[in-house]
Amino acid sequence: MTYEEQLLALALSDERIVVMTAENRAAIRNLPEKLGDRFIDVGIAEMTMVGAAAGLALRGRKPIIHALGTFLTLRAFEFIRNDVGIAQLPVIIVGGVPGFLSEANGPTHQAIEDISLMRGIPGINVFCPSDAEELVEALPDLFASNAPWYIRYYAGAPVREHVKQFEIGKAEVYRASSHAEEVDVTILTYGFLLGEALQAQEMLQAGGMKVNVVNLRTLVPIDEEALLQSAMRSQLVVTLEDHFKIGGLYSIAAEFFLREGLLPEVLPIALDGKWFKPTLLKDLLKHEGFTGPQIAEKIRQRFTEMQANAESNLGEYLSLN
Repeated sequence: MTYEEQLLALALSDERIVVMTAENRAAIRNLPEKLGDRFIDVGIAEMTMVGAAAGLALRGRKPIIHALGTFLTLRAFEFIRNDVGIAQLPVIIVGGVPGFLSEANGPTHQAIEDISLMRGIPGINVFCPSDAEELVEALPDLFASNAPWYIRYYAGAPVREHVKQFEIGKAEVYRASSHAEEVDVTILTYGFLLGEALQAQEMLQAGGMKVNVVNLRTLVPIDEEALLQSAMRSQLVVTLEDHFKIGGLYSIAAEFFLREGLLPEVLPIALDGKWFKPTLLKDLLKHEGFTGPQIAEKIRQRFTEMQANAESNLGEYLSLN
């Protein structure tokens, strides 16, 4: 089932659902003729769309709105904050082409601070599907929650069979082995980069390392138990994301670790203070260092440095005692 098919099925089963767009119909182009007045295209007017969605929600409707992620989270931020967030209205905000999926677009169209902005609004939940299967499976739960959500839209094909059904606030873990309690590395990630993380996992394990990959799915609420286990049971925690390092998963993990009094070794792989080079996705990943092999190499280098430092510290301790 596609996203459009799932959304249509849900709308036909619940007349409160209203589908809205700001002239972004690619994923929902067949819905207008089937939903009639419950499909609203406001044109290039994201702020108007958010305000209208809030008004509909106040009247008992369940709006789901669509636009490019960068325009929704930046241009319409105040409207999301004031009209949806403060009132805690059940509006689902779907941001298209987020992160690296914007590929050939320049900085004005790159939603790489979207998670930081949305999680900064109290009560706004954040869902980052890793593929179409996860997106479709989650949609009924998001509507049923009667809460505001930001979805980082991605409907690509699954790269691996999922090991856990979707549940709000619960991650799925691709383990080094079914019996591995302690591992060398845990990679925390979300969205379409799950595929690159799994490729890196395979390469590292081929070299003898034990690696878990955690698909966090919802960043708000986040699976705190998954974060705790990553810190307690692995020598190195990696946060992997197509987002600025500030405000995204790295910040979320750091805030949690500090709150819990944990000091794990953490390697952030994210955009550090710069926008990405506009080009086709395959070339973009390689240029920015986010392909599976490049991720594996970064992790291998950090892990080797950690081992060398540990041996040096041990030698120094023994020489003093």
